[in-house]
Amino acid sequence: MTETRLRTWTHAFGYGLACVFIFTLAMQNLRYGFYELFYLAAGMAVLTFAGAVYTVICRRHQLSAPGHLIILAGLNSGLLAALLSLEAPGISHWAMPLVVLNLLILPLRQGLALSLVLLVPMSVVLLFDLAPAEALTVISGLFLLLAVASLYIWHYGHMAQSAEDLAITDPVTGAHNARFLDETLQKEISRAIATGHCLSVINLRIDYADDISDLHGRDQAQVLLRNMTEHLFGVIRAGDSLYTLKDAEFFLILPFTPEEGLRVIAERIRRTIAEHQWPVVGRVTVSLGCTTRGSGDTRTDTLRKRAHQAMEEARRRGADSVWFSPGETITT
Repeated sequence: MTETRLRTWTHAFGYGLACVFIFTLAMQNLRYGFYELFYLAAGMAVLTFAGAVYTVICRRHQLSAPGHLIILAGLNSGLLAALLSLEAPGISHWAMPLVVLNLLILPLRQGLALSLVLLVPMSVVLLFDLAPAEALTVISGLFLLLAVASLYIWHYGHMAQSAEDLAITDPVTGAHNARFLDETLQKEISRAIATGHCLSVINLRIDYADDISDLHGRDQAQVLLRNMTEHLFGVIRAGDSLYTLKDAEFFLILPFTPEEGLRVIAERIRRTIAEHQWPVVGRVTVSLGCTTRGSGDTRTDTLRKRAHQAMEEARRRGADSVWFSPGETITT
């Protein structure tokens, strides 16, 4: 399940549960003749239902849907206005599910800020309307709920980020893996098309990788891959990205890099690796296949295939070599 879909289900469930709870509360107030509280609860139920509908409408854009903040700001403002205008001290307990809903729907900082905007003036009102002991009990409960819910949301976000990092990171080298490569490359292709800037890629393979593994063992081969990754991170520029593929291969995405810049970077990578003395293994060389996006290149598989073919051509011409393959150009 994608993050967007998970957020859609979470938001819809949160709004739906809040709508049912508030609607039940409205009917209870209507039953006992508390008409002002009935109208308040009915209005809040309408807003939470609108939130559920908005979630369904924006189900593909949950990560950037600004309407949630507007809906929840309306709910918080309505409750705060009711607390100031109605003589119903028990209404402060309505803030508890609303605080949880704020943190569940909004990003943590926004949810925390909106909840504090509600709870701080509410605490001042309670200190004037209730006995000191009772007011402190209610205020402490509200802020304790806010603290616990915030801590839980932060912990969940941290765990989700850790799981995402593990899913897109190669466990041996620490670089991004092939799963994340296609997603990033497609974004860079779309950006290059939109801005007209150059985009280049490099497919790099360690020469005689199988022989190195047979001679020095698999553990030393993995140590070489980790050291090679650290070395490449030190050579490439800020903004470039590095990915680990199978069979001792690496892939580099170089945004805003024309052909002449690509040739310079590829030669620097080849030379620095060949001149480096690697622990246990000694001297190691690499073969690099390079290509720059042409006007006809709109798919990730096109660039990856051409870079791979260029790398294979470099290997056929001998170890420690670089080969460039031009991009596809559409003539108009």
